[in-house]
Amino acid sequence: MPRSPAEIAADALAGIEAGAAIVHNHHDEPMFTADGVHAVEPYLAAWRPVLDRHPDALLYPTMAAGARGIPVERRWAHVEELARRGLGGMSLVDPGSVNLGLTSDGAIAEGAAAGPYANPLADIGYMFARSGELGAAPSISIFEPGFLRTTLAWQRSGRLPAGAMVKLYFGGELEFGLPPTATGLDAYLELLAPSGLPWSVAVLGGDVVECGLAELAITRGGHVRVGLEDHAGPGEPSNLDLLGNAVALVERLGRTPATIGQARAILGVPVSPPVSPPPA
Repeated sequence: MPRSPAEIAADALAGIEAGAAIVHNHHDEPMFTADGVHAVEPYLAAWRPVLDRHPDALLYPTMAAGARGIPVERRWAHVEELARRGLGGMSLVDPGSVNLGLTSDGAIAEGAAAGPYANPLADIGYMFARSGELGAAPSISIFEPGFLRTTLAWQRSGRLPAGAMVKLYFGGELEFGLPPTATGLDAYLELLAPSGLPWSVAVLGGDVVECGLAELAITRGGHVRVGLEDHAGPGEPSNLDLLGNAVALVERLGRTPATIGQARAILGVPVSPPVSPPPA
């Protein structure tokens, strides 16, 4: 698991070369922080080598999941600062609340990881509004159908920022939301149908390729998220191994992975303007 900025940058660069168009990372700071604050500096250190080589790379951070009672301005401050600097092109918005921490064997996580993960409507409004004001495309996490209905309500009211992408999260060994089945996917796609929003699938606590969900998504016009944050065995693959499995599936289905430029076009996120050289 890459944790240091150097390790994360190396994995991100290798992933982009292997076919990834969007990169998401955590770092050594725990996701479940007591005060809800995530430092911006480790993201800057990890992202600089990536953006030096790929200035238009689509990158987004994580957010403190156990920060109940912490003002959104505080727990989302690092996301806002990265967007204010124009780095990565994306923000993240989790538009709802959910109980997390229960596994399929009945075990319940202790402490902050036990949930609920709470995002009140006022906080959701803040994250969407600031994303729009800062020109950052929101990467929208859908843990439960209610998260998607909230997102679509924002879209119908004209308040959903440009470039939004919906990430449909299915519960594998983690007991939340819908299972990674054709029926579960159909339920989400019925809700999504009128929206035209681009979407991807992921299995949290599973293997999105091995379980067949990735193939279902690709054949239905969707995209795929893979990585060690989601994976739950078997074995101990690397991020690059998981990405390789997804790319092999894409190619077997007669498709090709989107380049960064193509991903930006799919999302409607413009490329960065070229930097003018200094005067001679």
